[in-house]
Amino acid sequence: MKEFKRIVIKIGTSVLTKSLAEADAAHSTLGSLVQEFSRIRSEGKELLLVTSGAIGMGMKSLSWQDRPQDIAKKQALAALGQVSLMQTYQQLFKNDNLMVAQVLLTRGDFGDRQRYLNARQTLLTLLKFGIVPIINENDTVATEEIRFGDNDQLSALVAAKIDADLLVILSDVDGLYSSQKGKESEILPLIPQITPEIEKMVWKGIKSSLGTGGMGSKIEAAKIATASSVTMIIANAFRKNVLSEILRGEPIGTKFVPAGSLTAKEKWILFGAVPKGEIFVDQGAELILKGRKVSLLSAGVLEVKGNFVKKDVVRVKAEDGQEFARGIVSFSSDELQKIKGRKSSEIKKILKNAVQVEVIHRDSLVLVP
Repeated sequence: MKEFKRIVIKIGTSVLTKSLAEADAAHSTLGSLVQEFSRIRSEGKELLLVTSGAIGMGMKSLSWQDRPQDIAKKQALAALGQVSLMQTYQQLFKNDNLMVAQVLLTRGDFGDRQRYLNARQTLLTLLKFGIVPIINENDTVATEEIRFGDNDQLSALVAAKIDADLLVILSDVDGLYSSQKGKESEILPLIPQITPEIEKMVWKGIKSSLGTGGMGSKIEAAKIATASSVTMIIANAFRKNVLSEILRGEPIGTKFVPAGSLTAKEKWILFGAVPKGEIFVDQGAELILKGRKVSLLSAGVLEVKGNFVKKDVVRVKAEDGQEFARGIVSFSSDELQKIKGRKSSEIKKILKNAVQVEVIHRDSLVLVP
């Protein structure tokens, strides 16, 4: 079995709130997880913690039962709850003589290449200093609806960003079931590939009153993790010694097997950057791009959607609208409208300042897994 050196552990809202309702924090499930976390770390592992729960903790402070739908109220609760959340973790880790650091991230921190690299370096430096990074989404300044799916996808993005070996998503379920309803449902111990059938099967529609996650968001996280060479396991946080059992190789929960090997740049293009537009290509270009590592040329471009500038990331779609690649574009949307369908030899005649002819260079083009 592969040895996991760098590990990201994600604790969801439901785990946090149910755990802290059990007893005092030190003797709760969360307290036991922190103790186990500390033991594993003492064995030379590098561990990072991704947590949800700021909004849930804010609700607890105000004795609210129902999660509000209004963004401003959610953000206010997050601001209130984040303090209590970090105080809880700080006290628990202090019992094991460990220091913690708060790292709050937004989607924009992944979309901007420089911020992406800065965040990566910060996390790696904290690990080097022997400090436990505790990562959460910065809900207070977010301008969109709560996006990361109870931080499942955030944890996968972090795992990909820092080249982790393993991502463990701890939930209040035992793993992915063969059916989300019915008495005959069984745990699926191993998912070698995330197929369309797996995606259709998962339970996407149910959300808890405290969190925003569900099995659908965990499948999206698994797609990010496995494409980035990260093993991912969904397991029950309330199982005793769950982390130790996982690292001993025991068949706990559902394991998703890595399915790809991406460079740091490719990870950012696929999972970090927010696409600013769409390029539709003809069937010939689609087949060539899928078949070998080549650049996208203007002759194969049928249609351009969105407003983007040079060096933005865009989606590449087939004639039927199916996305099959992403890449860093060499022309703005306005320029591309002028040269779409034209031969490469014509580009410099149409665009006087053009310095290259590739719409997306092969080194900046990544197929969607």
